[in-house]
Amino acid sequence: MSTPIPKPPGVPLLGNITDVDPSNTWISLQKLWEKYGEIFKITVLGQDIVFVGNVALCEELCDEKRFRKFVGGPIVEIRKAVNASLFTAFADEPIWGVHHRILGPQLTPTAVEEHFTEVRDIAAELTAKWRGMGNNATISAIGELNRLDLETTTFCFFGRRLNGLTGPEPAMIKAMDGGTGEAMKRPTRPKVLNWLVYQSRFDKDCRAMRQYALECLEYRRSHPSDRRDMLYTMMNAKDPDTGKSMNEQQIIDEIVTMPIGSSTAPCVISCAIYYLLQNPTCITKARKEIDSVIGRYEFMHEHLDALPYCAGIVHETMRLTAAAPGFNIEPLPGTQGPILLAGGKYQVPAKQTMIIVLHGVNRDPAVFERPEAFRPDRMVGEAFDELPAAAKKWFGNGKRACIGRHHAWMWNMITLVTLLKDVDFEMADPGYVLQRDGWFNLRPVGFDVKVKERAK
Repeated sequence: MSTPIPKPPGVPLLGNITDVDPSNTWISLQKLWEKYGEIFKITVLGQDIVFVGNVALCEELCDEKRFRKFVGGPIVEIRKAVNASLFTAFADEPIWGVHHRILGPQLTPTAVEEHFTEVRDIAAELTAKWRGMGNNATISAIGELNRLDLETTTFCFFGRRLNGLTGPEPAMIKAMDGGTGEAMKRPTRPKVLNWLVYQSRFDKDCRAMRQYALECLEYRRSHPSDRRDMLYTMMNAKDPDTGKSMNEQQIIDEIVTMPIGSSTAPCVISCAIYYLLQNPTCITKARKEIDSVIGRYEFMHEHLDALPYCAGIVHETMRLTAAAPGFNIEPLPGTQGPILLAGGKYQVPAKQTMIIVLHGVNRDPAVFERPEAFRPDRMVGEAFDELPAAAKKWFGNGKRACIGRHHAWMWNMITLVTLLKDVDFEMADPGYVLQRDGWFNLRPVGFDVKVKERAK
């Protein structure tokens, strides 16, 4: 006999709609995981959704011989901004393969390495800005790092400087926040309410995102360059399998997709600052490593592999924060139900949508001792290598894993090392306790820090 999947009590017709705050969906799901454990389900507007939150079940759902990415809900809604892109294409849309084969070579570890100097130098611009603000300067950690991420992504991939580290916040940041936020909320409302009350704002944010992309494209056309970057590839390359190239609409789609995807990176590093300030011995250990490896020399790409403790900080922050908070799974088409999980302990229908809640997976006590503790050492050397693969799904799974994961990893490492090397941080509010919200990512809320030049 299978075990019933636990479910919170609902209300007639609406189901469990009151159990999930549409303004903070992922935090609501975290609370449900804390109450119900490794698996639970809810009903929203007549649709059952199953959530999984431990390593063993995550590993099972990541078996691509049985399951695949499910494109639905908020991902379908954000197609208003990006159409059928790498992130949003349905499994049966050939365009995903075309774009993946065209753009994938630009995002290999070797290709990403070519942008190391650009990423490093823009990060150094940000810390130079902070040092010039005086010793009592207070900044929003996520606000400043959002600027850095967009500036870096736009220059490395599309060859355009926004000069957005200072001055008004680039419009793209607000549009991404508004557009992805609305995409998360729309599936929880009746369609008529979306159309009557919320459509115009959603349309405006989607237009603003596409305007950013169009400006990147027009800038390249009016400023010809010998850069062989991602935008060059979008404009000139052909799919080696089909011979197809990308048209202007598709180029704009993928330009918008890239900063939406990379927006998880500043969430990671801003939370890393928080955890480090809560654990100052980790700062000391990381700086000892940085000073030993880099010292007074110029920070170079080859230094990254010689900084395992700093890498452990990034990995441990990714574990605790789940900045990309989960991903959607469904059984492969043609699967006969019921689907058995955990050796038959649980059953789900053959067409059941399931969502992996990484907050739970990353805190599985069967894998992580003291799972709420910030312990970078558990992510270094053999301890990291011996973790189950399903305990390291920060970038998704399989062929639909984040195509930009190597760039994101390098950005995280460069940014963390640059911050620790150049500046000192202090909590603006010593009593602050980490609070987060987000849409396609999870970011700290109200987390301000004081910055000053690092005391040598």
